[in-house]
Amino acid sequence: MRGKTRKILKITILTLMVYSFFISCNTFEKKDDGASKQDNVNSEQGWKSDTSPVTFDWYVNYPWFTTKWGTNYVSKYVTEKTGVSLNFIAPSGDGTETLNAMIDNGKLPDFITLSAWDDNYKTIIKDKLVFPLDQLAEKYDAYFFKVTDKQKLEWYRQNDGYVYCYPNYSLSIKDTSEYKEEKPSNQTFLVRKDIYEAIGSPDMRTTEGFLNALKKAKEKFPIVDGKPLITLGLHEFNDTGNLSLDSILPNFLAIPFEKDGQIYDRITDPEYITWLKTLRKANEFGLLSKEVFVDKRAQMEEKIAEGRYFAMIYQRSDMSPQQLKIYEADKNKIYIPVNGPSNNKFDEPRLPSDSISGWTVTLVSKSCKDPKRAIRFLSYLISEEGNRDLYLGKKGFSWEEVDGKEQFKQDIAYLLNNDRKTFYEKYGGTENYWMLMDSNYIDKWISTEPEPLRLLKDWTKGKTYNFSVYDQITPYGDTEEAVAYSQISFKWQNTLKSLLIANNDNEFDDIFNEFLNYRKNHGYEKIQAYKQKKFEENKKKLNINK
Repeated sequence: MRGKTRKILKITILTLMVYSFFISCNTFEKKDDGASKQDNVNSEQGWKSDTSPVTFDWYVNYPWFTTKWGTNYVSKYVTEKTGVSLNFIAPSGDGTETLNAMIDNGKLPDFITLSAWDDNYKTIIKDKLVFPLDQLAEKYDAYFFKVTDKQKLEWYRQNDGYVYCYPNYSLSIKDTSEYKEEKPSNQTFLVRKDIYEAIGSPDMRTTEGFLNALKKAKEKFPIVDGKPLITLGLHEFNDTGNLSLDSILPNFLAIPFEKDGQIYDRITDPEYITWLKTLRKANEFGLLSKEVFVDKRAQMEEKIAEGRYFAMIYQRSDMSPQQLKIYEADKNKIYIPVNGPSNNKFDEPRLPSDSISGWTVTLVSKSCKDPKRAIRFLSYLISEEGNRDLYLGKKGFSWEEVDGKEQFKQDIAYLLNNDRKTFYEKYGGTENYWMLMDSNYIDKWISTEPEPLRLLKDWTKGKTYNFSVYDQITPYGDTEEAVAYSQISFKWQNTLKSLLIANNDNEFDDIFNEFLNYRKNHGYEKIQAYKQKKFEENKKKLNINK
């Protein structure tokens, strides 16, 4: 294009004028580079150069996300400071269907936040529906490169050389010295304190001890507060399986992700099969509620708050508000972490904490009404200042510095620890707006947590590992491997339910072997080869030599 233009320029002055006009009119690709580069040089923090009112639509791909902007102190403070207001949009049902409908409509919201473990973000990048963040930053906001982590940018750099998204709760490898001792995990095995103690605080590490504990709990406490006890709670079943059984359980069993440098097939591990059969037996004994198979997060939260579960294989952060509510009503009925399912050697669990992929990623769509303001606001949110503003609010009003530590004022900290619902409604701080939260920043501001939350988190310390090298290795898109992976994953979620309700171990084996044959006939070997290739690439990206 440019070579052709140079030839035309040699022919006629008129074409030069037309070409110049074309450059001046294009709003992004050909905008006045000199002016925008000058903006970068002169503006340490680009967002400060324009704080006029603007409202961005922000899509968050989680049905449970109901947080509003402008209804609490923190969001009002950020809007007053930056001029930016946000209109959050969340799906009412299946997030993938909602996102696909937006794509088909040809117009995406200004900002998009999707799971870092979902192929959706890769798809919209591939379909060129979002801006490269580094390209926007080069044009409008060099501050982006000062506040972002280089390793995280490289992790998410695509084959075309650009970076289209940025993660939250992401830890680069260099952040993780003494990782095992310092960083908590979100994965826990929990029991209701009063019931657990009433049945003798049994050892639930073995399959026999686990089943006996469930049986005793149901026999002694068939009804809790007028409703039937649910002996075991799991995360909801989705289109690909169940987080409690596919991730948390194998991690408690310390099942490796690789063996001898090769990606390991965790679901065929004998320890894992033994524990799935234990859960099958629990169902045979009437110890698994039918509700476990159908409840969504909202129903689970309600039942946790009521203390309906005896035990749970669950993420602690997903039940924090309910834990505080229980604690306020009766301290003896809270959920406590104990040593749950273990392998036959009683190895400590190997639990994940934040990895380089993070939890979610945020992108700026090409439908964005103001890309310049968008990238500058994104840089602000990623920065320590932005994280602090959203977590603590305004200095002097909601937080102060005590002995060099930035922390909530006492009355606000008390409200946070004793009435979190009211705290969120009034102040909206801490991790209420989590889309670009950085663990390294917020760790500095976390006040002493109330006992029922602290004991959940502290139990996981010393059991956590950095599993970043195994991140993002599954195939996606419309490739042969991706289609096969999608088919096998869908087959697995149906198989998993069938395994748990099988009438006996022989039927379990038949169902499991049928699944293994299915995946063998649907390209499993190619999927494993793809994973191995990505695993090797990750090691190079992260400079891991093993």
